[in-house]
Amino acid sequence: MMTLYRPGTGWLHRMATGPKIILLLLVVLSVSLLPAAWWAALVAAGVSTLAYAVAGLADGMRELVRQIVAVRWIIVIMLAGQLLFLGPEQAISNTSRVVAAVVIAALLVITTQVSALLDAVERGLRPLEWCRVDSQRAALLLTVTLSTIPVLARLAGEVRDAQRARGARASLRFFVVPFLVVALKHADDLGDALAARGVR
Repeated sequence: MMTLYRPGTGWLHRMATGPKIILLLLVVLSVSLLPAAWWAALVAAGVSTLAYAVAGLADGMRELVRQIVAVRWIIVIMLAGQLLFLGPEQAISNTSRVVAAVVIAALLVITTQVSALLDAVERGLRPLEWCRVDSQRAALLLTVTLSTIPVLARLAGEVRDAQRARGARASLRFFVVPFLVVALKHADDLGDALAARGVR
């Protein structure tokens, strides 16, 4: 499973995993619930920049740029799709809020090892086992979800690099279909791998 974890000694790295999940979840929810307005796009950009600036990372701003570049094609697809059906204000503010939520959520996996994240989520969900919530399966689902974001970003880059090597011009129309094919193949392979390990 691909991980974004970066070793470090900042305060977010040292913070206990449970409180860190709650803190970042609250920040992500706050950004996600902003209205579809121009000022909301500015607030979302400001919150994500501030989050990386104060996270205690060795190269916070560079890491923020890396995260945004990693999801650049997802940004393009979201923005283009919404511009077709919504006005520019809603398209830009919606895309900004989603991108901000993704890069802020990425701080969790940047500063937390997958094993610690899995253990914390499993412990947090254990009280719900009385109502038939499988804490181990839910923790695995969350970890796989968080790890899939960088994988999709890498696949998007590989598709674009392959098209560039063949001399194809940059076009959203010619990018989407091969990207969906490789993304679905990755999902199928991941499902097979989980099934082989007894996850149903």
